[in-house]
Amino acid sequence: MALSLPTGLLPAEFDEILALAEETGAALAPHAADVDAGRSAGHETYRILREAGLLGLLVPREAGGAGLGFAAYSRVLAVLGAHNGAAALGFNMHNVAIGSLCESAGTPLPPAAEAFRSRLFDEVVNGRKLFASATSEAGSGAKLRGVRTSYRRTDDGGYVITGEKSFVSLAGVADYYVVAARAEGTEGSGEVSHFVVAADDPGVSFGEVHSLSAMYGTSTAGMVLDAVTVPRSRLFLGVEGMSLYKLVREPHWMIAGYTGAYLGIAEAILRFTTDHVAASPERAGSPVLQRELGRMSARLAAARALVAEAGARVDAGRGGAEANAAVHAAKYVVGETGPALAQDAVRICGSAAVSRSLPLERLLREASFASVMPAKPEECLEYLGKAALGVNLYDATAFDW
Repeated sequence: MALSLPTGLLPAEFDEILALAEETGAALAPHAADVDAGRSAGHETYRILREAGLLGLLVPREAGGAGLGFAAYSRVLAVLGAHNGAAALGFNMHNVAIGSLCESAGTPLPPAAEAFRSRLFDEVVNGRKLFASATSEAGSGAKLRGVRTSYRRTDDGGYVITGEKSFVSLAGVADYYVVAARAEGTEGSGEVSHFVVAADDPGVSFGEVHSLSAMYGTSTAGMVLDAVTVPRSRLFLGVEGMSLYKLVREPHWMIAGYTGAYLGIAEAILRFTTDHVAASPERAGSPVLQRELGRMSARLAAARALVAEAGARVDAGRGGAEANAAVHAAKYVVGETGPALAQDAVRICGSAAVSRSLPLERLLREASFASVMPAKPEECLEYLGKAALGVNLYDATAFDW
């Protein structure tokens, strides 16, 4: 299918954006198998996403983007994920990096912060620049309290950043990385800052792409920052030490940004299984298989509804206790639903589930990776349990961030 590349603003109507996502997903789909098998690095998928103009989905319309909220974005991500899960996850890392800034649209900011916001929006919309998040470190994962990458101030007001990141998606693919770091000598404190580091800044290097059992197309590798110097204008919103506070108040991007992609993978599992059953009149007429498909459909519908509810709650009351609990619940349920559908698919499809020549085998592996991404299942449950007990989750010490 030929991809229709938009010019100017993204479509104003959400149905048209979904259609664009479907068309883009169809262009991404043929690359999934080759990337998964290591026959391709997957960089072509991100070129497709750039040229489709989708990098600006969250950027406000007045700045040239689509201005999507969290619920609408989750729906778009699910469409992409159903076609190519790895590409959808990589694309989500771009939006994790810029999502909170896009949500600040319309909020008056100090001059330095306003200049930062305007520059970033221009880079995404007009420059079609791809961003990524660089937080995870060996031993602490994506938890901000465990960040050891440090920075020091320079005499001219800039910063020098030194450290290593262990699991950076879009390594060597993105143009910019939003790097979490703490001031030298503040280990163990909650004062973490974020900086925009360019891929070609002196001192930035990446290791080999990790050999993963799935999601190879996210181009995930280690990142070294060897005394990387950045000007003060690259400090996120011009404020130091606010990153953990922001995450505690509004965790939805870190916790549930991935959810749409894994929902899309679950959708693809059900679609494959349904097509497999429908291809044989004998199978299609079996009440046993009909009930199995009915169970899968019900599970997926419940997960889809919870993702939609979480998105609606974020859009209506971002940072509220109900919204924060809902995104943890959605992440947990989708993470459980995908592997459950995978087990059902294996039972129904038999050898078709394990044939490397068919997409289901890849989807089964990809679905299991939901539990690896933050927040992990046990963390989601702990958060929900604390919320049910009335624990003040705005207290950064009440949960392991």
